[in-house]
Amino acid sequence: MVADTDTLSRPLTGTAAGVPYLALPPAFGDGPAPLVLGLHAMEPPRSETALAGAIPLAPLPAWRVYLGLPLFGGRLPEGGVPEVNRRSAQDYLTELFAPVVEEAAAELAHVTAELRSALPVTDAPIGLVGVGAGATAALLSLAESDLPVGAAAAVNPIADPALVVGVRERHSGSPYEWSDQARRARERLHLTERAAEVARHRTPLLVVNGGLDDVAGPEHGRALHDALRGDDTDHALRHIVVPDLAHAIGPEPGLEPGPLTPAGVLTDRAITEWFHRHLAPSPQVLVASGA
Repeated sequence: MVADTDTLSRPLTGTAAGVPYLALPPAFGDGPAPLVLGLHAMEPPRSETALAGAIPLAPLPAWRVYLGLPLFGGRLPEGGVPEVNRRSAQDYLTELFAPVVEEAAAELAHVTAELRSALPVTDAPIGLVGVGAGATAALLSLAESDLPVGAAAAVNPIADPALVVGVRERHSGSPYEWSDQARRARERLHLTERAAEVARHRTPLLVVNGGLDDVAGPEHGRALHDALRGDDTDHALRHIVVPDLAHAIGPEPGLEPGPLTPAGVLTDRAITEWFHRHLAPSPQVLVASGA
């Protein structure tokens, strides 16, 4: 059941299909509006609240609903943070990264269905934005799900899990042992190699890379963009680099919103403009200069 009008003018929290969310109402208008879903990272912003602060998309005439990832926040496993740390130490790829990304992608359709019953949103295809591992989940959903997506944005996407494995190898000084399970996980989540599947519905997609990203730098985003493009010159795709943006787009511990940096403002503005162009119902809407 949709909440009352007064309630719908304020931020809402709740759960949909077991997934906690923070929902921000449209910038203006009192009728049904498009739905935009956001998926946070495993680095800051590592909560739905922090992502809402980092990428508020404030001028959008759309419901912006930020979702909590599996094994984070209110979805911590039994044993809490120590259990997450144990999984990370045991095998970051197969015990943490892959399960989080795969489950987050798989649950989007159920979450969307429940949100359509809870909020006054249109039946139009949704918008989808993710950061880091959340961006990987968004891309995986495009590759494997039939959930209608009208426009998407991926910020610092991990398009090849070997990138995060490599970072952990450098930090630990120990080589990663690629088990058969790990190779299968990489094959599924190597989304540059699966670009034809990601692009199968020709969803307008913006790839944003931070110039200071030491995990998945701009060259990896460009390779993803070029693979998605292929020979399809009519597919709405764009790759941009925000020079001062790092891989983590917020301060530690990444659970609450931090102050927007100039690089964060540019990132938010680019995504807002992308959704205005490809998702918002009226092309006449102007993007506020302050984003």
